Amino acid sequence: MRVFKFGGASVKDAKGVINLASVLKTTGYNNTLVVVSAMGKTTNAMELVIKNYFENKDELQNSIHQVIDYHNQILLDLFDNERHEVFNAVKGLFDEMSLFFKSNKSPDYNFVYDQIIGFGELISTTIISHYLNKIELTNNWLDVREYVKTDNYYRRANINWEQTQQRIASNFDISKLNITQGFLGSDANNFTTTLGREGSDYTAAIFAYCLNANSVTIWKDVPGVLNADPRYFENTQLLHQISYREAIELAFYGASVIHPKTLQPLQRKEIPLFVKSFLKPEGDGTRVSKGKALEPEAPCFIVKKNQVLISLSSLDFSYIVEENISEIFSLLHLYKMKVDVIQNSAISFSVCVDNIYNNLEKLLQHLKAKFKVTSHQGVSLYTIRHYNDKAIKELEKDKTVLLKQLTQETTQIVTK
Repeated sequence: MRVFKFGGASVKDAKGVINLASVLKTTGYNNTLVVVSAMGKTTNAMELVIKNYFENKDELQNSIHQVIDYHNQILLDLFDNERHEVFNAVKGLFDEMSLFFKSNKSPDYNFVYDQIIGFGELISTTIISHYLNKIELTNNWLDVREYVKTDNYYRRANINWEQTQQRIASNFDISKLNITQGFLGSDANNFTTTLGREGSDYTAAIFAYCLNANSVTIWKDVPGVLNADPRYFENTQLLHQISYREAIELAFYGASVIHPKTLQPLQRKEIPLFVKSFLKPEGDGTRVSKGKALEPEAPCFIVKKNQVLISLSSLDFSYIVEENISEIFSLLHLYKMKVDVIQNSAISFSVCVDNIYNNLEKLLQHLKAKFKVTSHQGVSLYTIRHYNDKAIKELEKDKTVLLKQLTQETTQIVTK
C-alpha cells in the first residue's frame, strides 16, 4: 500500500491533471491512495469568498463565479462532452456551497471558514476522479470526512485517532486506486473541519499510519527537499536524505515542503516519506526516514513572513518571573497565537507570533493592562539549522535585526 499526495500546484490546470495521470502510469497505481489538494490558488480564492460573505456581500457572487469559471475551464479542457456527468457533479458541489450561504445562521468565522474552504478539495478530487475513469484508470472517490474524525477546533482541528483508525480499518479497500481529499475531516456532529493550511500532507500521513502503508510520496514542483526556499534564497541544494528528527525540526521552524504534523505518525511506524518532482517522477528526490540526519550536511534556511514581534517589560521594573510568564502564555493561548520564538531577560520578555486568527489587537490591549508593550508587525523570522558564521553574515546583510537567538544547532533572527 502506497500513499501519494498531490498539491495544488500539480493540478492547477488541465495539463496538470493529465500529468498526474502520467505520474500514476509511470509509477504504477495499484494498491495506491491519492490525496489531492484544491487546484492551483483555489484556497486563496475561497478565502476571498468567505471574506466577502462577512464583509462585502455585494462582491460575494462575483467571487464565487470566479471560482466556478476557473474550474469550468479545466472541465472544458479535460472533457469533450459538456453532457459528461462530471459537469453536474461539480455544479452540485457549487450549489451545495451556495445553499450553505443562504441557510447559515452562525456568526462564527472559523466555523463558516471550515464549511466553505473544503469545497476546493471536494471539487478538485471530483474532477480528477472522473478524468482518471475516463482514461480507464478506474478509481474509487472517497469523501475524507467519513474517515478522518476530529474535534471541533475549527481551522486547526485535532485528530480523534481511535475513531479515525476504526473507520479507515473497516471501510477501506486497499486493493483499488482510491482518490480522496487532503486538509479535511469532520467533527462529532459531521460538520467539516480543517487540519490547518497545507494540511494535505498530514492527511496522507494519517492514512499511511492507519493503513500501515509502505511509503508516502509528496509530489512537488521541486526535485525534493531543498536546503532553502528558492523563492527567497539563491544557490539552493537538494537534500537526498533527512532523518525523521531533523525533518520534524525543519517543519517545526516552518519549512514549507513538509507540514509540521506530517512526520509524527510516520515516525511512529517508521514509514518512509519521499518528496519528489511531479515533473520528473523517475528522479530519486528526498527520502525522509530513520538514518543519517542530513545528507549532504549543509545549513538549512527557513523564512516565515508577516510575523509579529511583541516585547514586554514590567511597569515597575520588577522581574518577569514564573507567574508573569504563565499569565503571558495563558493570553497567547486564549487569543490563539502560534508562538515561534521566545526570549526573556530579568525584566523583559519577547515573543514572535503568527497572528493567523487576527486577534492581535485584543491581545495587545489585554497585555497593556499589566506590561509595557511594544510590537512590530510584518517582520520576518529567519531560522538557520546547522548554521555557520558565513550563513549568519549573509542572512543579516542589509537587514535590521530586531531579535537574535542562538542554540547549538539553530539560530533564529527576526528582521524588519
